[in-house]
Amino acid sequence: MANHILSIEHVSKSFEGLQVFNDVSFAIAEGELSSIIGPNGAGKTTLFNLITGYHIPDDGKIVFEGRNIAGMQPFDIVRLGMARAFQRTNIFPRMSVLENVLTTVITRQKGNLNFVTPTRNLKSAHDRAYEILEGVGLADMAQRLSGTLAHGNQKRLDIAVALALEPKLLLLDEPTAGMSPEERWQTVELVKQLWERLKITMLFIEHDMDIVFGISQTVRVLCYKTLLAEGTPKEISANQQVIEAYLGEEV
Repeated sequence: MANHILSIEHVSKSFEGLQVFNDVSFAIAEGELSSIIGPNGAGKTTLFNLITGYHIPDDGKIVFEGRNIAGMQPFDIVRLGMARAFQRTNIFPRMSVLENVLTTVITRQKGNLNFVTPTRNLKSAHDRAYEILEGVGLADMAQRLSGTLAHGNQKRLDIAVALALEPKLLLLDEPTAGMSPEERWQTVELVKQLWERLKITMLFIEHDMDIVFGISQTVRVLCYKTLLAEGTPKEISANQQVIEAYLGEEV
């Protein structure tokens, strides 16, 4: 039986009387690369907000490595080993690419930023930051201002910042949103390579079914305020309920 790194247990959530989730349950195996799909308004980003502490469920538990984290603050959840790259890039545009990652590395290593100590003297932090940038293909852009990067590279930097937190579970909210076709597939290949190399658990939201079915081990479908289905890409693409509710007959 697989070890579950994250379990969503009978979670319900409403906003001002509008129910978004009704008794949603599923579990993610440690080391899994999986995806969340569903129509607009299905609650995919809300689910990520619940998992990462930005929302509190009305009912149910969110269990990360055996601990119920529902109601915990986002920064405390990060310390437990969870990180998230947002749909809109969460970077500092007036800082360099290196500085974005370096500050996160220092925060992770020290628990706070020591502004008295010059960061140039923190060799281990610099080495770690460059290692992360090398891993996402941005080492040669380390000194550029983050705000001048192309959109695809800004998304890569956002992933690099998340990786600097050394997560056991990485959540990617539409990692290819707004990209050109070439950028999309480059980013997908990057995600797959990072998963294979770092051996961490990854969960991502995506609308492009070619991407979803191309790299996911497990696909989960949110629809009608609940989990409509979960399974392998082959199982989901052949699921009549999913076809009728979301994929369309062309699948």
